[in-house]
Amino acid sequence: MTAGTVATRRRQIAVGAAFAAQGLGYATVVTSLPAIKHRVGIDDTVVSLLLLGTCVAAAVGSILADAIAVRWGSRQALVAGLAAQAVALVLMAVASIFPVLLIAVVVYGIGLGAVDAASNMQGALAQRHHPRPLFGRLYAAYTAAAIVATAGTAAILAMNAPPALTLIVAGVLLAGVAVWGARGFDPERAAHRVDDDASTRTPLPRRAIWAVGSLVFAAFVVDSAVSSWSTLYLAEGLDASPGLTPLGYGAYLVAVLAARLGTDAAVRRAGRVRVALVAVAVASLGALVVAVVPVTVAAIAGFALMGAAAGALVPIAFSRAGELLPDRSDEVIARVNIFNYGGAVAGAVVLGLVATGPALGPAFLIPAAILLALSPLLQSLRRPRVTTPR
Repeated sequence: MTAGTVATRRRQIAVGAAFAAQGLGYATVVTSLPAIKHRVGIDDTVVSLLLLGTCVAAAVGSILADAIAVRWGSRQALVAGLAAQAVALVLMAVASIFPVLLIAVVVYGIGLGAVDAASNMQGALAQRHHPRPLFGRLYAAYTAAAIVATAGTAAILAMNAPPALTLIVAGVLLAGVAVWGARGFDPERAAHRVDDDASTRTPLPRRAIWAVGSLVFAAFVVDSAVSSWSTLYLAEGLDASPGLTPLGYGAYLVAVLAARLGTDAAVRRAGRVRVALVAVAVASLGALVVAVVPVTVAAIAGFALMGAAAGALVPIAFSRAGELLPDRSDEVIARVNIFNYGGAVAGAVVLGLVATGPALGPAFLIPAAILLALSPLLQSLRRPRVTTPR
C-alpha cells in the first residue's frame, strides 16, 4: 500500500468519524430534551419552537459552510461546525435559564447545518479517490452512532445518573473529532476562488441542484414524519402498551441502518436509479401499511419499511450532488443540503396539522404522496454517459 493510499484511507476514516459524530450529537440532543425541558422549566410549545429554530439556524449554518468552503475549504468548514456543536452541547448541559438555552440551541443549529453540509462536501472528495460507492457507509456511520447514543442515554437515565452527562460526553467526543479533523480531513478545495472573475466562472447547475435537492426534501419529509409522529400514533392512535410505543421509531432506525449498509453494494450491482426506485416503492408500501392496517405490529412493520427512503435515497442523492460540477462540488452540496431542513420542517408539521389520534395513520400517506410525486426526478441521479471520440 503506497503512502498516498494510506493517506486517502485515513481521510476516509476521518470523514466517517465526522458523520458518526453528527449522528451521535443529534441523537443525544433529541433524547435529552425531556431532561432539559424539566431543568429549564419550559413547556412543549417552547420545545417545538426551539426545534423549529434549530432547523432555521441549521439552514444558516449550511450557508455559512458554503462561505467558509469558498474561502478556505470544506475541511475548515467541518472543523468549525463540529467545534460549534461541542460548545453548544456543553452549554445545553449546564443551562438552567432559558436565555442560555436559547443561545446554545442557536449555536448548535448553526453547527448542525455546517456539519451536515461540510461532511457531505468531504464525502464527495473521499468518493473521488475511492473506486466504489462510499456514501452509504458514511451515512451508516451516522445512523449507527445515533442508535448508540440513544441506547447510551437510556442507560444513563436508568442508572439515575445526571442527564446532562450525556450532553457533556457527546460534546467532548465532537471536540475530539474536530481536533482530529483539523489535520485528518481532506484539504482539497472544490469551490470557486473568492478573487476569480465571476463572468468566466462555470455556472452552478441550478436545475440539477433543484432536482437532486427535491429528492432530499422528499426523503426528509418521510424521515421527520416518522421520527415526530410514530411514537404518538402508536400510543394515542392504537393504544399500544408503553413498552411497545418506542418500537415504531426503533424499527425505523434499524431499517435505515440496514438500508445504508446495503446501499453501496446495491448501487454497484443495479445502479443508483434502480436502487432509488426500489427505496421509494418500499417506503410508500410501508406508509400504506401504516395507513390501512390499524394494528400495532403492522404499524411497526410499516414504519420499518418507510426507513428505505432516508436509508438509501439520501446517500445516493448526495453522492450524485458531488458529481454535478466537481470543481464546485462544495457549493453544490451546500445548496442541496438546505432542502434537508425544508423536508424536516414539513414532515414534523404537516401531519400534526391534518390529523390526531387514530387519524394519524392515514396521514402517513402524505409524506408517501410527496415522495411518489417527486419520483420522476429520480432520473437526475443517473450519471451521464461519457462518450469517447473515435
